[in-house]
Amino acid sequence: MEKYQSKLLTDELLIELHYLPCLDYMAGLLQVGRVCLEAHEHYQKQSYRNRCYVLTANKVDVLTVPVRQGTRHQPIRELRIDNDQAWSAHHQRCLQAAYGKAPFFEYYWPELVSVYRRDWTFLFDLNVELLTICLKLLGAKPVINLTDCYEKIPESGLIDARSRVNPRGGAESYVFYSPAPYTQNFGVDFVPNLSIIDLLFCQGPAASEYLNR
Repeated sequence: MEKYQSKLLTDELLIELHYLPCLDYMAGLLQVGRVCLEAHEHYQKQSYRNRCYVLTANKVDVLTVPVRQGTRHQPIRELRIDNDQAWSAHHQRCLQAAYGKAPFFEYYWPELVSVYRRDWTFLFDLNVELLTICLKLLGAKPVINLTDCYEKIPESGLIDARSRVNPRGGAESYVFYSPAPYTQNFGVDFVPNLSIIDLLFCQGPAASEYLNR
């Protein structure tokens, strides 16, 4: 699939929900006025739906939300989080260690940590809440709707980006994002396309401008 132009030819994007989405995903959402979130797909393993990537002192680390009976045949809205695993506490510790000294951590962390302190049953609901907060922190206000049913071929006029943004490819597979270095919390080599929280904690209010250029 060819990379979409920086200014999309349509005003509405169809895409699935991700956990603390990467910059490629968020750049797409900021380019449109309306977003249609796929609410009737089947869960796909090894995707951004339940994982994100963050930069720690020693490496790029993956944070995964464990799910119960996660198969390709399970409707995404019925997918339950495996709360027998202490995933929330682990994610909080990792994010605090990775970004506790980042310039804008103290400004944005309270809203995010409030999510982790709540009990979540379904992955879909967790992802909706986190996406809502990330868009708020970016100052972005696209109209968000959920699909009524699954359509293999969506109606004309929608940019169908479902499953296009995924962790399997490199820079050549980015759909909306054109990497440009910004100051990160660790290391001297820039790491592109991490979770949106890396950009928010490190760049603060400039994050939205970075994604839009």
